[in-house]
Amino acid sequence: ERPHRLRPAHSYQRYSNCIDCLLKYLLFFSNLLFTVLGLVVLALGLWGLINKESFAQEKIGQISTDPMLVFVVLGLVLSILCLSGCVGALRENCCLLQVFSATVLVLVAAQVLAAIVAYSLQGQIEGYLRSGMLAAMVRYQDDLDLRFITDEIQIGLQCCGADTYRDWEVNMYYNCSAPGVLSCGVPATCCVDPLENGTVWNSQCGVGSQQLDEFSAQSVIFLGGCLGGMSRWIEQHTGLIGAVGIVLLGVQIITLFITTRLMDNIQCSKATS
Repeated sequence: ERPHRLRPAHSYQRYSNCIDCLLKYLLFFSNLLFTVLGLVVLALGLWGLINKESFAQEKIGQISTDPMLVFVVLGLVLSILCLSGCVGALRENCCLLQVFSATVLVLVAAQVLAAIVAYSLQGQIEGYLRSGMLAAMVRYQDDLDLRFITDEIQIGLQCCGADTYRDWEVNMYYNCSAPGVLSCGVPATCCVDPLENGTVWNSQCGVGSQQLDEFSAQSVIFLGGCLGGMSRWIEQHTGLIGAVGIVLLGVQIITLFITTRLMDNIQCSKATS
């Protein structure tokens, strides 16, 4: 006897079912991974807030400006969103999948809108960044997270202050009227060479730098502000930033496509059963 062959329609149906099953578990495992990532980010944010006693009565008023709050909000949103996609895919729950796809669609629209607004309002955004950095400089000694962020920016971009090294006058400890040893100085992360003999960190290498003229100061500290450094970095990496943005947007659109196809299959299965 001749071997039995699958009819083309049956063969196509079988192939389609395999693809749908693959997409279902791809959606499940990718969302499971991001759920775990979201929980890690959430735990990191909560640990930071608790470690700094940000929930204490005398500090609770400043919690809205705490950088760790960003981790808490981001981790919470990511965990809830991806958990709905994860459970919805595994249990084939259309309600959860609809919530997931609607939220992803809103996020995609928000990102596109944010990119357009950022391009259109570059001057205003620079003003917000300047205000934010000056606020971080004011609280440099009081908030370890803001101090860490400011130091990393100054080291990474080889800059000092928002627009110039003299911006550190806004800090009560580095103000020239301050009584301490830091008076009229800048943080060590502003220094051109904060390491003595290449090994020992000199935390006072920027002391008195604000009293120097630019010619004398340029051999000790970085003169340029960090806002200018950020602008130059963005200009130099425009292609990379654009490519990363397109890839992230593409992944989200593909996720929407997979979720929509899965919901259609679930509804078709219910209709035929």
